[in-house]
Amino acid sequence: MTVKTKSFSPDLLNLDCAAETERIVNWMQDTVRKTMRKKGAVLGLSGGIDSSVVTALCVRAFGADRVLGIMMPEHDTKDESLTYGQLLADHFHVEAIVENISPMLQGAGCYERRDAAIKQVIPEYQPNWKSKIVLPNLLKEGGYRVFSVVVQTPSGEFIKKRLPLSAYQTIVAATNFKQRCRKMMEYYHADRLNYAVPGTPNRLEYDQGFFVKNGDGAADLKPIAHLYKSQVYQLAAYLDVPEIIRMRPPTTDTYSLEQSQEEFFFAVSYDKLDCCLYGLNHGFSAAAVAEGIALPAEQVELVYGDIESKRKAARYLHMPPQVIDSVSADTNN
Repeated sequence: MTVKTKSFSPDLLNLDCAAETERIVNWMQDTVRKTMRKKGAVLGLSGGIDSSVVTALCVRAFGADRVLGIMMPEHDTKDESLTYGQLLADHFHVEAIVENISPMLQGAGCYERRDAAIKQVIPEYQPNWKSKIVLPNLLKEGGYRVFSVVVQTPSGEFIKKRLPLSAYQTIVAATNFKQRCRKMMEYYHADRLNYAVPGTPNRLEYDQGFFVKNGDGAADLKPIAHLYKSQVYQLAAYLDVPEIIRMRPPTTDTYSLEQSQEEFFFAVSYDKLDCCLYGLNHGFSAAAVAEGIALPAEQVELVYGDIESKRKAARYLHMPPQVIDSVSADTNN
């Protein structure tokens, strides 16, 4: 890759929001109506910025009466997610329904399997305690990082223990039931209405594999996967997403303890990571990006390395089902 010596600025990520909205909406209409022959869109409402922007785009593309929003709480869901989801639906005049997926998760053993894995490292852990998994800060700890589990007792005491690989993998595998059950519910309603299911990952999440395969990574179309997260925020303002949602910090909303995306997956805040990803994609040196975002060059080098490492891990997530020979429905071969 050619390294550019010219100066870097976060302004390089600025969008022409009107033109980009028109381009996305036209593409969604052609893709859903002409290619897929579907009538509208079904999507989960989490009260987060990405699903809010995709909801607004769906309303522009298909009309509010052809968009169904689904709020899918479970045992660990924060009350504010339902509040923000309903606020968004009311704001854009979209029908919203609630599907509690806790019984599905209990039937699959989601909580039981997760709790058993936590007990491997914290034997006193009880199902009524809160929990999350976290990573050390890349910029403070350096390159090699290992996940830990953090639990909170009913009295408020926090306990943190490093996770062995098997326990970490079991916790993640059990927790992934949540995203997969939600996607099942979206497709149930999509099938009954002859609607399409849009995905909500932004470019940062899509590039870095911050999604569950056949869970929130499954979709018929992904209208904002080409947009950096900071660009999604720009569109949110242009599309009149309620300010209270735009000001809400990004979270995973997966674990019972409050968990930021930086704690779980990303190396730095989304605005700085966007700049690093853009800089890497467009051949800017780490030093040039560092100067533009007020980080030391060695820290941007660490982020560049983390981006490349996550891209390697994400290859499997992006991989379609593999077949021995090429098979096409359009031929007799």
